[in-house]
Amino acid sequence: MLMKVFTDENRPVTRSAPATVRHYVPGGCENGGGIGRLVGYISNTAREAGETHFVTDTRGPRWSVAKSPLRLLGAILTMAKDRIIAPARIHHIHVAGRGSTARKLILTEAARLLGCSHILHLHDYDYATDFAARSPRQQLLIRRMFQHADQVVALGQRDRTTLATLLGVDERRIAVIRNCVPDPGARSVHVGETPLIVFLGRLSERKGVQELLLALSHPVMKELRWRAVLAGDGPVEHYRRQAAAMGLSDLVKMPGWLGADEAQALCAKADILVLPSHAEGLAMAVVEGLAHGLAVVTTRVGAHDEVILDGETGVFVPVGDKDALAAALAKLVTDPEVRNHLSTKGRAHYLNHFSMRAYMRSLEKLYEAVSVQPRTMVGER
Repeated sequence: MLMKVFTDENRPVTRSAPATVRHYVPGGCENGGGIGRLVGYISNTAREAGETHFVTDTRGPRWSVAKSPLRLLGAILTMAKDRIIAPARIHHIHVAGRGSTARKLILTEAARLLGCSHILHLHDYDYATDFAARSPRQQLLIRRMFQHADQVVALGQRDRTTLATLLGVDERRIAVIRNCVPDPGARSVHVGETPLIVFLGRLSERKGVQELLLALSHPVMKELRWRAVLAGDGPVEHYRRQAAAMGLSDLVKMPGWLGADEAQALCAKADILVLPSHAEGLAMAVVEGLAHGLAVVTTRVGAHDEVILDGETGVFVPVGDKDALAAALAKLVTDPEVRNHLSTKGRAHYLNHFSMRAYMRSLEKLYEAVSVQPRTMVGER
């Protein structure tokens, strides 16, 4: 396919669009958490359009840390092979903090040495804090990593500011592209059924699971009819024991991590999505809640207040406030009119702003910007 682009001198030139894209994801699509789920959606949508997005695992499962160096070496060898057989391929590298940044420092240096066009896509829940905790040497390397990328993607304005001011990335090379999910279709009405509350995400303190259990066992929830499913990996047994100690075993189920199809089936039966996180970039669960027409209850963290209007497309509660969380859930459990209002507005907001079609158009624009810039290997003449 040919496309018309403009150089810095504003002279139109015709170039071939990049044939393929390769994504680098920690854990791959199945074990990569929210990042993996997003990349799986991208890959599937591209395949339906007759395009190819390859996915390469840079880490392996969380519980297989010993294999991570081998996965990373394999990713570098794959990148080197691509440079020979598919030199126009764009390498879309997904990065977060902690160990993810350490791996991506190595992978992006390989991309630079090989002359591969590459994008860095920042997904972290608080990258500024992660960056501040690192040594001056590490900070220097991280700044260089982001500054040398052809384009950098942020999930929201907070991360855009971090990239521009803290990491020194040229604002012209930063694109804000908010997470999206496929359209699950119109929501079916659950008349007369016991309201179902769902949580999707890693069971952890950062995701607010402790406050959620306290809210579900709160006196205002005790006499109400509801049930809940907390789906995600992490210390599941620990939280099951806590739920049992609070008398919630019959009301709250914790099935562990669910694949994309299982999560979609759960949301189709649900009424309320709750995610009382302490920190996020832009949680996939929030977007999935909007797509399914669920009444979303979450916190003002990351880019959430860029996509949720309190009282219209969702409900905000203060971080760590179990009483406010319990009150919000009790209101939604007992008032179907409020639930339906949030459902209708949230679903419409998703259709207008978060469809995969719009997301893929943003990616195509990003890839076109990268493909304009020919690359050579370091030392190549």
